[in-house]
Amino acid sequence: MSESSPEAYPAKSQSSEKLNLKTKLAYGAGDLGPAITANITAFFLLVFFTNVAGISPGLAGAILLIGKIWDAINDPIVGVWSDRTVSRWGRRLPWLFWGAIPFGIFYVLQWVIPQFSTDPTAQQWGLFWYYVIISIFLNAMYTVVNLPYTALTAEITQDYNERTSLTSFRFAFSIGGSIISVILAQIVFSSIPDPREQYFVLAIIIGVLAVLPLYWCVWGTRDRVVALEAQRRDHYSTEESLPYLQQLKIVFSNRPFLFVIGIYLFSWLGVQVTAAIIPYFVVNVMGFSDTTVPSVIIAVQGTALLMLFVWSYISERVGKKAVYFMGMSLWIIAQTGLFFLQPGQLTFMYVLAVLAGFGVSTAYLIPWSMMPDVIELDELRTGQRREGIFYGFMVLLQKFGLAFGLFLLGVILEWSGFQESVPGQPIPVQPESALQAIRFAIAPIPTLCLILGLVLAYFYPITREVHAQILLQLKERNRGNG
Repeated sequence: MSESSPEAYPAKSQSSEKLNLKTKLAYGAGDLGPAITANITAFFLLVFFTNVAGISPGLAGAILLIGKIWDAINDPIVGVWSDRTVSRWGRRLPWLFWGAIPFGIFYVLQWVIPQFSTDPTAQQWGLFWYYVIISIFLNAMYTVVNLPYTALTAEITQDYNERTSLTSFRFAFSIGGSIISVILAQIVFSSIPDPREQYFVLAIIIGVLAVLPLYWCVWGTRDRVVALEAQRRDHYSTEESLPYLQQLKIVFSNRPFLFVIGIYLFSWLGVQVTAAIIPYFVVNVMGFSDTTVPSVIIAVQGTALLMLFVWSYISERVGKKAVYFMGMSLWIIAQTGLFFLQPGQLTFMYVLAVLAGFGVSTAYLIPWSMMPDVIELDELRTGQRREGIFYGFMVLLQKFGLAFGLFLLGVILEWSGFQESVPGQPIPVQPESALQAIRFAIAPIPTLCLILGLVLAYFYPITREVHAQILLQLKERNRGNG
């Protein structure tokens, strides 16, 4: 939509004005911390559990899955609470302000290896329960900072194209931070010989980097958020908040929302399964050293970063669905190619990594840019804005995708006979069954997820024209109420 797009708020609303660069940068910075922590978790946590802490793959995968059972409860609850928050800084920013430091602390604790017993079995179970507890607290703090942040998108602007642009800035920081985190990992791993110290030092650096940008986001967006929040209160001063279960019923009766969460879930499962298996694929199947892993990750994410703004530009001309189809098709080709790679084919591996980056970029960009459109449809139907609960389920799916992906890989590796490392001893040679399982995880599983996402995207009903009609009807209704 252009600057003359219809507005859902009264005529003097700022909600569809063009955003300045300062606001976009500050907003984008808010995803830097959650992104770099999630990135290191996706690529290295399963390896850390099995090859450094000495936990079996099955127990390692179960740790994160257990944490997500709690997430299934706290994500929607935090979403509703943030919708109901009353503050001079708006509904979302106080959550970022107070949650940032605890989030960083629990992230560091996730990479500590405490000693519980000299008996290997007792030590393994002690570590299992330690990481389960830390996972529960860490995921809660991730929800506290990330869920209200994601809900800001729909509140900062209602312009169709501005939202895609805003999402591009968000994921530019997200993917850029992810690349920086991998570079830092490579520097730390090459500088410190002890694996335990490697991950602990990296965790401290990443923990600090996770906290500081959240405060940049708070201070950089505060003025606009406060102004629009005052406008929202004036407009919705008489609205009554519905009970939680009734809100859930309304959310899941929103058909386009079900399509969006399905598209996002399958896209994110493809991302997370691929991310988690890359270290095993590069080292165990392709036969390269672990120092090659960060450069492969950078090839994927660097391409995804560059393509964000290209896809955003193309989206303004052909629409979000068309861009999603383009990116996913290229990604499926790349995943299929990885399955047929043979040990030592370094150049082909990098080419396919770059090609995969084209698709990964659309997996970040498109589902999140669809969400605000869904929220406005809900507003048209119900007369209320409930960004928090909608984004609550999106954040839940993001974390579920990470947890389920790691759990699934843990189970597959366990069944295939993968040999976890014993601390202080060389990494064992893997059996052929484990190598075949890694190949299966690098291609068929992500490809199936991506195809299912494409099917749902084909039937997604909110086009650019439909969204324009939604905003027009909101404008007419609000003028009538005024």
